[in-house]
Amino acid sequence: MKLSDFKFLVFILFSFNCFSQNIISGTITSNSGAKLSLVEIYNKTAGTKSFSDKNGVFSFEVSQSGSYDFTFYKENYSVLEIEISTSEINKKILLERITNLSEVVINNQREKVFALNKLKDIEETAIYSGKKTEVISLNKITANKATNNARQIFAQVVGLTINESSDGGLQLSIGGRGLDPNRTSNFNTRQNDYDISADVLGYPESYYATPTEGLEEIQVVRGAASLQYGTQFGGLINFKIKKPTSKPFEIITRNTLGSFNLFTNFTSVSGTNGKFSYYSFYNYKQGDGFRPNSKFESKNYFANLNYQFTDKTSLHFDYTHYDYLAQQAGGLTDVQFIENPLQSNRTRNWFAVNWNLFALRFKHKFDNNGDFSLQLFGLDASRKAVGYRSNRVSNPDILGTERDLIVGEFVNWGAEARFLKRYKIKNNTSAFLIGAKYYQSDNSGIQNAGSSGTDANFTIAADEFPLYQNQSDYKYPNLNFAFFGENIFKITPKFSITPGFRFEKIKTQANGFYRKINLDFAGNVILDQNNVENNVKDRNLLLLGIGLSYKPKNRIEFYGNVSQNYRSVTFNDIRTATPSFEIDPNITDEKGYTSDIGIRGQIGDKITFDSNIFGLYYDDKIGEFNTTNSRNLFIRFRGNLGIAMTYGFETMFDWSLSKTFLKSNENFNWSVFSNVSITDSEYLKSDIAKIQGSKVEFVPLINLKTGTGIGYKNLMTALQFSYVSEQISSASSDLRKNDINSGISGNIPAYYVADFSCSYKFKYFKIEAGITNFTNNSYFTRRATGYPGPGIIPSDNRTFYTTLEFVF
Repeated sequence: MKLSDFKFLVFILFSFNCFSQNIISGTITSNSGAKLSLVEIYNKTAGTKSFSDKNGVFSFEVSQSGSYDFTFYKENYSVLEIEISTSEINKKILLERITNLSEVVINNQREKVFALNKLKDIEETAIYSGKKTEVISLNKITANKATNNARQIFAQVVGLTINESSDGGLQLSIGGRGLDPNRTSNFNTRQNDYDISADVLGYPESYYATPTEGLEEIQVVRGAASLQYGTQFGGLINFKIKKPTSKPFEIITRNTLGSFNLFTNFTSVSGTNGKFSYYSFYNYKQGDGFRPNSKFESKNYFANLNYQFTDKTSLHFDYTHYDYLAQQAGGLTDVQFIENPLQSNRTRNWFAVNWNLFALRFKHKFDNNGDFSLQLFGLDASRKAVGYRSNRVSNPDILGTERDLIVGEFVNWGAEARFLKRYKIKNNTSAFLIGAKYYQSDNSGIQNAGSSGTDANFTIAADEFPLYQNQSDYKYPNLNFAFFGENIFKITPKFSITPGFRFEKIKTQANGFYRKINLDFAGNVILDQNNVENNVKDRNLLLLGIGLSYKPKNRIEFYGNVSQNYRSVTFNDIRTATPSFEIDPNITDEKGYTSDIGIRGQIGDKITFDSNIFGLYYDDKIGEFNTTNSRNLFIRFRGNLGIAMTYGFETMFDWSLSKTFLKSNENFNWSVFSNVSITDSEYLKSDIAKIQGSKVEFVPLINLKTGTGIGYKNLMTALQFSYVSEQISSASSDLRKNDINSGISGNIPAYYVADFSCSYKFKYFKIEAGITNFTNNSYFTRRATGYPGPGIIPSDNRTFYTTLEFVF
């Protein structure tokens, strides 16, 4: 298509107008007569949402005359559900102020609003029609939030695999459908809609995890999500931080004590004064970990400032600071894990992160049903690691010897602009989205000799160890430009088609050198040279996708989508100096497709469900396998393994037993949920021996989470059971337990784990407590090839926690 033709198409789409308008409007007041601003108003019939202005006035444009179901919600007021007709002029809405409600009643009100507030077809300047979307409301969860327990937090998101560790929830590592969970690197990870990973393309690992205690919800968008949020196979995870309270001032403080000297403090302040509002928190964590040599300490500060110029124009600023220091107990061999999963033979391994995130967002609503957003964001961060990480996992760390030092510096910034225009075709509201993103990074990475000490010393010790062999120094000046668009074509009130595209220009570079030293049998240097590299990968690509949505009745939807995906090679794919590890110099990007077909919805106010079948197709999938090099030495090798396929069935339902059988008692709540994923996989084609026909890594056949929650008045309880069947961690079928790869290669055995949590609220106080892994199982979810291993990383055994919260 020529550019002129494209401009003409855009003009046509923007020019659609309805021939007649129907308006439903009114004014909202409290029972004392005060006009209520910022009341959330949901048009349940049309699936749209709005807010009242400072004078309590609201207005909705509807497609045709008739009656519509509305829900009105504001904190500290009762939820009002009412039918309003287009024939009613300036409808008067009265909300009753409420006090001293029990936790169960408050949660029931939140559930009503949450069901309506789940990601709709259009949200501000984003389109979700036809996509696989899931939203986690943190207010509904009774869990160990102080340590970001991902197993509990993501319990109702289907198909996720989780790397669990004992670091107090300092990092989040989730994957799914054959995607490596390590540091959530296969998702586009965002906070309040902006990127938070080290480098979206070159190093998409997330060292920062937003504390759960500060979150309002977590949005997970898969399937065709790549069209708006990047090229990755995983989709999007977006952490939405709590909004400012409507009160002039509010402070919440939470203190947690737990097993292994765990202590955390979370304190937030929030308020609204006229057009200005703010939300800020400070989060401190420290603990010893359940294994020796695994203590940690972290500090996290966040500030959000907002200014509402008018009802249609606002400006928002976020700043996040996060730093932590953690000692790493290292990995174990299979034999060591069986003997004692609590042991550690690494006493000098340390890891440190310093993260600074900035974001400025401008939002504006035009009078002609247009929404615009512009977001500027930046990162100034570092990660540092020092320690003994021999691939011979069973070797104890020897005091006085060299340690490996790896330092990464990340400086990047970007801008993302979006414009969404609603228009009508035959009285059906459609929408057109166009956007662009610019992203630039100037990152660096060095590897050199670390000191012989035992402390967290991240300075280079080249003078102490002049013959260190794994030395390297690289710059990574990456550049990315993306142009994307989607359009909801509302064919009928019940059926819509959403095609989309994303054009990407990606330029990744690695400029630097690595040192190569060869010694003879007497220890004399026979080769010492610096190998200079200037690796540039510049490519343009076009991704296409389409989504379908059919809603035969209110709150029931059939959806389907297919989208092209892409994953560029990362820093580690280009250059990593590690003993007994090599990278294919001809490694290329991954390409493929993602598809979903499913049904989701709500049956009355009793059952919520989402079931789907999916498929992921990978071409040139990147992975690791065991082999021998030209000198017949055993090594691990990273490269393109071939064509792979994962496919399966996912289903989730949440059933309120109390609303089904005990409708009369509003102070009692009892619900059960089940989340099941059945997934299979296969390498369809590979030039590497023994890989074709084998299973894909990180794909358990059965991934089950189920549980129940019971609440009476101010007491809430939750019981959860998780089961994950066996999965492989390496594409190679050669799983020999020799001295080098024992603990690194092999299967991850099936495991189950059970957790219990409860909470009780009394006026302004709330106490939470729980036991995680109360059956005290010994299991692991990860075989690490580098930090924090190498080797098996055991998961926590039985732990206890208790939290005291105070609000004033």
